[in-house]
Amino acid sequence: MQINIEIDERAKKEIADLLSEETEGSFFRISVEGGGCSGFKYIFTIDSKILEDDIKSNNLVIDKTSLEYLAGSTLEYHDTLIEKSFKIKNPKAKSSCGCGTSFSI
Repeated sequence: MQINIEIDERAKKEIADLLSEETEGSFFRISVEGGGCSGFKYIFTIDSKILEDDIKSNNLVIDKTSLEYLAGSTLEYHDTLIEKSFKIKNPKAKSSCGCGTSFSI
């Protein structure tokens, strides 16, 4: 199984910048958990521990269950006057909250 999400250039740069300040072997983890105002929420963390059901590609790790929700998505990084954040454009999401961190399928 492979990670089949797109990562825009801004997100790639931000991930590289974040990881440059972390210990060697750290990576950027994306996961999907139940919760948020729309049913599911995206979680972005820096991690250094690979779990049994993780799929790793370069400096990105996603567990198999989360990848099912994320397949075909695009990871973007937004840097505006009012926010700096990672966002997921998910074609599977039927709706999402106003802040873009939670969604429903």
